Amino acid sequence: MTQLALDATIGEYYVQSMEQAREKGDRWVISTKEEMRQAAIEVVRGATRKVSIFTHDLEPGIYDNPEFLEIIKRLVLSQTYARIRVLIADPLRAIKNGNNFVHLGRRLNTYIEFRHVREDLRTHPEAFCIADGTALVYRLQASRWEGITDTYEPNIANVYGKMFDEIWLDSEVELEFRQLGV
Repeated sequence: MTQLALDATIGEYYVQSMEQAREKGDRWVISTKEEMRQAAIEVVRGATRKVSIFTHDLEPGIYDNPEFLEIIKRLVLSQTYARIRVLIADPLRAIKNGNNFVHLGRRLNTYIEFRHVREDLRTHPEAFCIADGTALVYRLQASRWEGITDTYEPNIANVYGKMFDEIWLDSEVELEFRQLGV
């Protein structure tokens, strides 16, 4: 096969692969808090075993939204192996202001774990939520709502999943979140 024919074959295969991947999921851009809330709900709704969240302050109105929390609760109560991991760069704000996700995590602490990102690892400006290593909501700047959501993008989810795992292993369990409140 000539190089030109080989390049055309590879290019055709790549286009077909991309089209097949798009058949499996949806991708859209988000730019507002409401769109971020809906994107987080949509991504987590598809989870069957694992959700990993990297956040700076648990984004009030997003991760404490009743619909989001109901999906998380259903996931962990229906799957004995389900695991929800949350890395928080600045947990003091979530503790100070209160957060329903924290309350749910206290009640279901076998399945939901919060960790405080070590100070020297807080250089990551982004925020993201990954479900089952395939779907994600990603924002380049945690302080802004602009980002992208994809319900099936395992390659990109894997990249951020590896970063999440590295930070997770070097982070501390957030004791304030583990205490049982009355």
